[in-house]
Amino acid sequence: MTPRISDHALIGDTHTAALVALDGSITWLCLPRFDSPACFASLLGGEDNGHWSITPTEEYVVSRRYRRGTLVLETEFRTATGAVRLIDFMPHRHATPTVVRFVEGIDGEVPLHLSLCIRFDYGRSVPWVRERDGGLEAVAGPHTITVRSPVAMAGDNHRRTAEFVVAAGERIPFVLSWTERGRPVPEPEPADALLAETIDEWRGWSDRLPADGPWAEIVARSLITLKALTYEPSGALVAAPTTSLPERLGGARNWDYRFTWLRDASFTLDAFTANGCLAEAVAWRDWLLRAVAGDPAQLQIVYGLDGERWLPELTIPWLAGYRRSTPVRIGNGAADQFQLDVYGEVLAAMHSAREAGMAPDDDAWALQQSLVEYVAQHWREPDEGIWEVRGGRRHFVHSKVMAWVAFDRAARAVTDHGLPGDAVRYRALADEVHDEVCRLGYDGDRGTFVQAYGSTALDASLLLMPAVGFLPATDPHVVRTVDAIAEDLSRGGLVQRYLVPDDEVSPDGFVGPEGSFLLCSFWLVDALAMRGDRDRAVALFERVVATANDVGLLAEEYDPVEGEMLGNFPQAFSHVGLVNSARLLGRGPLPTTA
Repeated sequence: MTPRISDHALIGDTHTAALVALDGSITWLCLPRFDSPACFASLLGGEDNGHWSITPTEEYVVSRRYRRGTLVLETEFRTATGAVRLIDFMPHRHATPTVVRFVEGIDGEVPLHLSLCIRFDYGRSVPWVRERDGGLEAVAGPHTITVRSPVAMAGDNHRRTAEFVVAAGERIPFVLSWTERGRPVPEPEPADALLAETIDEWRGWSDRLPADGPWAEIVARSLITLKALTYEPSGALVAAPTTSLPERLGGARNWDYRFTWLRDASFTLDAFTANGCLAEAVAWRDWLLRAVAGDPAQLQIVYGLDGERWLPELTIPWLAGYRRSTPVRIGNGAADQFQLDVYGEVLAAMHSAREAGMAPDDDAWALQQSLVEYVAQHWREPDEGIWEVRGGRRHFVHSKVMAWVAFDRAARAVTDHGLPGDAVRYRALADEVHDEVCRLGYDGDRGTFVQAYGSTALDASLLLMPAVGFLPATDPHVVRTVDAIAEDLSRGGLVQRYLVPDDEVSPDGFVGPEGSFLLCSFWLVDALAMRGDRDRAVALFERVVATANDVGLLAEEYDPVEGEMLGNFPQAFSHVGLVNSARLLGRGPLPTTA
């Protein structure tokens, strides 16, 4: 049976990442990049679609942890005859992407079974496998994977297996490397040296993170996870390292998240800059300049890791999907959508980075001015909105609020930071948007803001109104909106994006509901804290944090009834929400509501 989403931990090298299950199985790995075809894809199919497991042959009790400040994973198996530790990591990239696995004896002796099934092209292509000195080599098309180990592996039905025993004090390495066709396979460094180097690299970064506050440990883990989701060569930030993990078991909301959404990246940038990670902010700003380039009318809401614009959405029919949730998709058709809110999010992130001390850049400000001018021309148009609906464009209130943010931050850049521009005009545009939202985006009968002009529905994105400064958290209209969302959109104590009955078509064009969206729950935490309802905010924060798995990782969504993680994993948005809410709550008591 496919391990649950929550059973997985993440390892990575800031170029790509792998998921390791509790049973010692790598179920997902794309090489050489996050968005490359997977060579281990059992997560979305079965074992024959690629996996690499190292598991005791006897019954065992398992526990695991990350080494402090790193992405080095340690899984401990205890059996009736002894205990072993499985150490998994990906060294920081030098020549080729590499996965290292150690089996380390702790007590007694433990018999283990290894199963290695390499399948290129998302679990479809069976490679030609041949023995090489100290291991084996698997070749298919442009891909070559080499696995080196002192353990001999036998061929078995297009896979390799081994039975071996590890005693206390023994340490057996396995090193997997990928190379492109025509390039020589380099000799790897000794596995022990790679481990020491990887620990030093991660701690050299994580030791600079803030270490105070009541939730310092889980905040640090979230920031390490966000760092792992950066694509170091370009500065891009991926939304998640996976595709097609469902937002509802058996449903069709299965999307490819291995790309850079301007919205997600902007939120991540805020989390980084607020915690002193300015190098990541500068790298993303430089990526943005290259990706957007030219005409702001051609701005996309999502790009490839190097700024690629063409991300055709396809389905993979040979994968059965996570727990039979189909289709399995690669690429993302949302690249063609118009989402007005992303302009405000980019401007807000750049403003936060300036406030945090990021050095100004003339080209970056010129780009931001171009984006503001585009918003000035198009803010009155309907769009697909923050949730990327596929049921038609509407005048979403959150989108208009973020248009206000774009103008507001542009005006403040001029007045507060001395950048060139017409602050009076930017402020006038902000006031115009503000007035329209308060008139057309508000339901006077109910006394709340609504999802879209003319609608009576609520939307969790409205919780951001006080966070972005559109209205104070203590404004009566905001208070009623927040209370209504907390009552109507809560399920099992967590917040849904919007309310959809079981048999109805939602705004995203699909039938039926989904899990609770963890970022929205953190937004409610922030809204409650900002109005002074600290006790309630802390209780909700701890409820959301409790959905993390045993190593502190969060998925996109959570089913509070079934207790199941849903959606792609680990999800940058969720970890951003955790970091930002912890920082807000960590400031101490906030003013109470009048």
